[in-house]
Amino acid sequence: MPLKFYAYVDEAGDEGFGKLRSPTKSGQSRWLGLGAALVTEENDRFMPVWRDEIVALFDKKKNRRDLHFRHLNHNQRVAACNVLKDKPVGICVIASNKETILDSEEIDVFKRKQHLYNYLVRFLMERLTAACASKAKTQNDTASLFVTFSRRAGTDYQQMRAYFELMRDGREVLKPVRTINWTVFDPANLRVENHAVRAGLQIADVVTSATCCGLEPNEYGNVESRYALSLKKRYLMERSRILNCGLTLIPPIGRCPLSDEQAAFVSQLNSR
Repeated sequence: MPLKFYAYVDEAGDEGFGKLRSPTKSGQSRWLGLGAALVTEENDRFMPVWRDEIVALFDKKKNRRDLHFRHLNHNQRVAACNVLKDKPVGICVIASNKETILDSEEIDVFKRKQHLYNYLVRFLMERLTAACASKAKTQNDTASLFVTFSRRAGTDYQQMRAYFELMRDGREVLKPVRTINWTVFDPANLRVENHAVRAGLQIADVVTSATCCGLEPNEYGNVESRYALSLKKRYLMERSRILNCGLTLIPPIGRCPLSDEQAAFVSQLNSR
């Protein structure tokens, strides 16, 4: 019987290209991140326990069971990441630098509703299914992945499922460099839930937002890498590297314009 894995998916940032924010003006996020918290079937039952362990640290939230990273102050964010840093959960984040799309020939395509989001979903699923297959192989077994997305306004999940089926059936015009492992993931195993009702989605929110804080400049033009670096042991790895596995930048690192702070963050996260 296949080993079962569960991935909970959430995003940080937005898809908009109208006016990207800077230290001197408000606007849309400069990055869109899509991330997952990945656990085995055995550990999936502990997701509510881990969420409650985080919430219990914050007096005003002790009676609440709805954790949002954006509502936490700096010290609370550090504490939340410290709770998760030793838990058996895998982190995988795909981060798109939207600034690099503005002057590209594909800008009109990426401005279409849900196109950038689905594009990142594909990258995420390629890495998640590869990680599950690799883990199962070490136990001479096969893997089966069940994926739950955090419900977001305006997203057509039937369209997403159809996109998965198109890829699975080999009907794409341009063949990808990587591919989703279809022996691991069946589009029928895709679910959509509200953030408030799934502890796994709340943990996905924490790890995805923590990662993107190392890339998305705040109102002063600075990034905060401490959250993600405290979670370093939890990122998925391939050949002892986090980059392009636990954290994937789009465009790739060699073509992705990064500030000194952002580059230092990526380097530290990827170092052994």
